[in-house]
Amino acid sequence: MRRPLLATLAAVLALPLLAGLTVAPAHAGAGDDVITRAVTFSVDNTNGTRVACTADGQVHTVHATLVGPRSEVLGASVDRINVLVHDTTTGGWFWQLPGHPAYDWASRLADAGETSLVLDRLGYDASPLADGNATCIGAQADMLHQVVEHLRSGHYVYADQPRAVPSAQHVVLQGHSVGAAIAQLEAATFDDVDGLVLMSWSDSGATQAAIDGVQRQSQACLQGADYAAFATSGKQFRRLAFASAPAGVQRVAARLRNQDPCGDVLSLGSAYATSNALTHQIEAPTLLLYGSKDRLNDPSSKDRQRDAYKSGTPVTTKVFAGAGNALPLERTAPQTRARVIRWLAATLG
Repeated sequence: MRRPLLATLAAVLALPLLAGLTVAPAHAGAGDDVITRAVTFSVDNTNGTRVACTADGQVHTVHATLVGPRSEVLGASVDRINVLVHDTTTGGWFWQLPGHPAYDWASRLADAGETSLVLDRLGYDASPLADGNATCIGAQADMLHQVVEHLRSGHYVYADQPRAVPSAQHVVLQGHSVGAAIAQLEAATFDDVDGLVLMSWSDSGATQAAIDGVQRQSQACLQGADYAAFATSGKQFRRLAFASAPAGVQRVAARLRNQDPCGDVLSLGSAYATSNALTHQIEAPTLLLYGSKDRLNDPSSKDRQRDAYKSGTPVTTKVFAGAGNALPLERTAPQTRARVIRWLAATLG
């Protein structure tokens, strides 16, 4: 059939414009309205990992936010949910920074059709824990495993409405720094996820600045504190976390930073050792992301980290020039996110 003249002219005129666009990989829900919904999970604060630490064994409620295309968030089933696991010192806000939409990692993923679950881990923000010594890194990994299971089965609830929640056919863990360590430990122990995106983490890359911060925290915890701060001030936090983030982004992050549960702090050493011993058991495809100016995790350790995985495990590594530790909030965040979206499409479809 002959195309109408106006339609043909419109197509020709559009070609130069289209040539300059970066087209995101096709995904169910891409182009749909992005919405958020608060959800809750009932989890047992237990440690089923090899990390040598104890938790209170009680049932707790963990709060999170589903962020994605409307058709997926309100649907019965989602092809893939990305679980975003925050670091110590931060919180779920790290993935949804208020007041700076360009640095809202979860919403910008949703623009490309990806649905994410933004967790507040137990002991942080919307998931409070009265006794910071009542959990630990091993328990955090175990509770993350429970969240993965609940996502697959649809066994969780909207916080404010009695309607069915979507179940996930596939689950990917995206973790930052210690959150990446927790995600890696979960995958190595329970072998229940389809992919890992690990930012600013390696089993052997902690810098002296990172070690000093944990030692200060540990001293406070051993003196009887329930919670302890990694950085001594907002200024120090900004210097350690960022290399290129806009000043406004840094100020908001510094204002929102958290103290950490002492049970998590005091189990970090065992978690490092256990993670190092178990990395070779991971079978899920893995994307390792680093900033070249990270002051907390030495990017030169990336090759050792890559080589620690099982020989048959697909592992991809990328270093972003000029970026610091907080990759989703650095000026290179758009490039980092584009790399993640391409990897998800190429590796998992």
